[in-house]
Amino acid sequence: MAQEFDVLVIGGGPAGYVAAIRAAQLGLKAACCESAAYADPKGEPRLGGTCLNVGCIPSKALLYSSELYDHATHAFVMHGIKVEGVSIDVPSMIRRKDNIVTQLTSGIKGLFKKYKVTFLAGHGSFVAEADGLWKMKVGNEDVVAKHVIVATGSRARHLPGIPVDNVNIVDNEGALKTESVPKRLGVIGAGVIGLEMGSVWKRLGSEVTILEALPDFLAAADQAVAKEAWKVFTKKQGLNIQLGVQIKEVTTGPNTVSVKYENDEGDQVLEFDKLVVAVGRTPNTEGLNAAAVGLKLDARGRIEVDDHCSTNLRNVWAVGDVVRGPMLAHKGMEEGVMVAECIAGQAGHCNYDTIPWVIYTQPEIAWVGKTEQDLKAAGIPFKAGQIPFMANGRALGQGDTTGFVKVLAHAETDQILGAHIIGTNASELIAEAVVAMEFGASSEDLARTAHAHPTLSEVMHEAALAVDKRSLHF
Repeated sequence: MAQEFDVLVIGGGPAGYVAAIRAAQLGLKAACCESAAYADPKGEPRLGGTCLNVGCIPSKALLYSSELYDHATHAFVMHGIKVEGVSIDVPSMIRRKDNIVTQLTSGIKGLFKKYKVTFLAGHGSFVAEADGLWKMKVGNEDVVAKHVIVATGSRARHLPGIPVDNVNIVDNEGALKTESVPKRLGVIGAGVIGLEMGSVWKRLGSEVTILEALPDFLAAADQAVAKEAWKVFTKKQGLNIQLGVQIKEVTTGPNTVSVKYENDEGDQVLEFDKLVVAVGRTPNTEGLNAAAVGLKLDARGRIEVDDHCSTNLRNVWAVGDVVRGPMLAHKGMEEGVMVAECIAGQAGHCNYDTIPWVIYTQPEIAWVGKTEQDLKAAGIPFKAGQIPFMANGRALGQGDTTGFVKVLAHAETDQILGAHIIGTNASELIAEAVVAMEFGASSEDLARTAHAHPTLSEVMHEAALAVDKRSLHF
């Protein structure tokens, strides 16, 4: 007899496992299915999705390891710390990263046990709707659910004519498994993944060239942030970033990858020891049997949903990378919670205007809300306050003064419309602006909030003061 649930979640990534846990917390009988094994030594399905297994978590582990090496070889000397004989053990870095992944993915199973979520190993797909219930297949097992939440995530997008073998030509997964430092590393794509992976290997000693198709660098970020980032990455850190690139041909030889491309200077050819393809991600909708039940997809293969992530099918929902909006783990988590609460009869809430973005380079880049160019294009009157970390005592003490905080507020109402940071710990500092915007705060509210001294957060405080041209320390 088929198992029956109030909620079946297809996919065990951040959006999926959080949706299942929240549903169970609300008293619903919940199950979550997953089929991807990733690097599990036993070949068993692992929870956590791309984020925990081959994305956010492992990349941040390597970024921090490479940052420590960079500090030891370059930054410690300014603090009077002399280090000799520093060397890199990349396999140990990789093992540390893998151990962190195992700990976190195993932890989700513990959470499922705690909240009584049933874990089903296998790929989930639709069969049919009957009598107000969805008949589903999970692997070879029949399952029945009143509500279905699709959270199947995304996978790395590859380019036609560029064979990713995850040996010489790698995507984000292969880039995280590299156990030696390539002398010459090529990266196609100057987005989040490309910049983060390029930063890791540049700090560890690679000559890194990043090839970007778009003519503008970090077009989604505030232009002031993008300009500062370009200066830091190219002039200070030595990343070779080329814009407006059209890839013509990629060929592989013995331990080399040759890339022929065109830019403003005409045809170019570069040879690399390894090439990373980092050109975005594509949603996972194959294998759901979506067409058979009439589940609507858009032109990009994403599941169509309304503001509360409800699909065109009754009691079928979709969240995370498989729907519209930014492919961010925390956005998927918010959607998962919202849907679980909607199913339980609550209001549910996800404010897409206050979803923060972060690029975990060094300096980090983070923002929330509108950019200055967004506001100008929309004709919205605004005022801006911008303060450099150079004016902050804590940043000076740490010897890390690159970047600034910028706050944008409505010129008439003073409501905060956006905040943009490039600098150390930007990923943590942006949370204050997110909270302020979520509750409709003004720059005056932020300016009148006491900030501990000395802290990096004081730069946010000063930027809020600067909106009305009354900063106290710059």
